[in-house]
Amino acid sequence: MIRRVIFGALLALPTVFASAADSNGLVEGKLQLKSAGALAFGPNGILFVGDSTRATVFAIDTKDSKPSDKSAINAKGIGAAIAGMLGVEENQILIADMAVNPISGRVYLSVARGRGPDTQVLILRHDGIGEIEELSLESVAFAESKLPNAPAAGGTGRRNLRSQSITDLEYHDGRIFIAGLSNEEFASTLRSIPFPFKGVNGGTAIEIFHGAHGRFETRSPVRTFTFYEIAKEAHILAAYTCTPLVKFPVSSLDVGEKVRGTTIAELGNRNRPLDMVAYQQGGKDYILLANSARGMMKISTDGMDRKEGIEERISGKSGQSYETLENLKGVMQLAQLDAKRAIVLIEDENGQHLKTIDLP
Repeated sequence: MIRRVIFGALLALPTVFASAADSNGLVEGKLQLKSAGALAFGPNGILFVGDSTRATVFAIDTKDSKPSDKSAINAKGIGAAIAGMLGVEENQILIADMAVNPISGRVYLSVARGRGPDTQVLILRHDGIGEIEELSLESVAFAESKLPNAPAAGGTGRRNLRSQSITDLEYHDGRIFIAGLSNEEFASTLRSIPFPFKGVNGGTAIEIFHGAHGRFETRSPVRTFTFYEIAKEAHILAAYTCTPLVKFPVSSLDVGEKVRGTTIAELGNRNRPLDMVAYQQGGKDYILLANSARGMMKISTDGMDRKEGIEERISGKSGQSYETLENLKGVMQLAQLDAKRAIVLIEDENGQHLKTIDLP
């Protein structure tokens, strides 16, 4: 039997956290981000931010812990609004990631203003009624955990491996899980850090078989992942560029050595997966996967508990069945709002827009 991992612990938190900063090991101070990419929420309105340039994960107390009715959002032209707020053209901003606070329903965005060494990094949030504000980091309670074996800084484009030291992160069962690259021979890595932060180890090197390439790979990082329960055991479902879908038992990542995942689907090459969520619809479980070139996929979980995986070269698609949702085009970011809804950042000829959708 396959069951979805339930994140009720996040959704049913107490409403008052007067000592959240103390109990979570956060200290008041000025936080200077060098970069801001992957975002994820933990308990008590704590926002995790991946700073790949510094190879560091930050935990920030947003003080956003008041429950709301999580009203639907329809923010047309949010890209232009952010650009106007920052005094630049829309093509001079980059929205790197999006996360939804499960308590308040507010949407948080990691945003870069400009390009090159003078890039300004901000965390913005949308209050659900049309207002965008900056999360001030001038005096904020935060903690940090630096990755011990990140790639060396330097390089440009694909050669800038440091920029891939943190490609995605998620909070689960008292730990923050981090995907990215290390400086080890088997560079693709999954790490987990207890929260409140404690010592971080070198992580687990992960290996997959990429059916489209016909070989085992250890140097391509996970691009996005989510948690899902298979046969009563928590798993990470991870998607890679070109687009193998791979499962890893969470328990296997505690070994701290090298783990081979099970490739359960090949979903098409020349594509970069962007975000994924697990949800239930009509008594069945699905994975919703946003992609750079292959649209939004609604992936069936039927048969995901099988032990065998793809371990031979294939052409085309194989494994888990899915349907492409033609009514959802141009999705750049995807985050779950509640059991029935998600929030998407969509780009079209008129710019970038934020809106709430029903999970299909």
